[in-house]
Amino acid sequence: MKKVVLQMEALTCPSCIKKIEGALDKTAGVDNAKVLFNSGKVKASFDESIVSADELEKIVSKLGYPVLSKKVS
Repeated sequence: MKKVVLQMEALTCPSCIKKIEGALDKTAGVDNAKVLFNSGKVKASFDESIVSADELEKIVSKLGYPVLSKKVS
């Protein structure tokens, strides 16, 4: 499993958290998506044979939350 951290612009409401976590948790290959509201970070573990970090970034961006940076480990 790989881990990705997406740095977001400021998140403004708790419903943002549910929207992002829900979309990522429904994505095949994603395990344990977590939004850190105060820091504006999204952290997720994922199976790179099923989904890529770029795809996860696109999912979040399509929800209307621009990603400022991405770190994969």
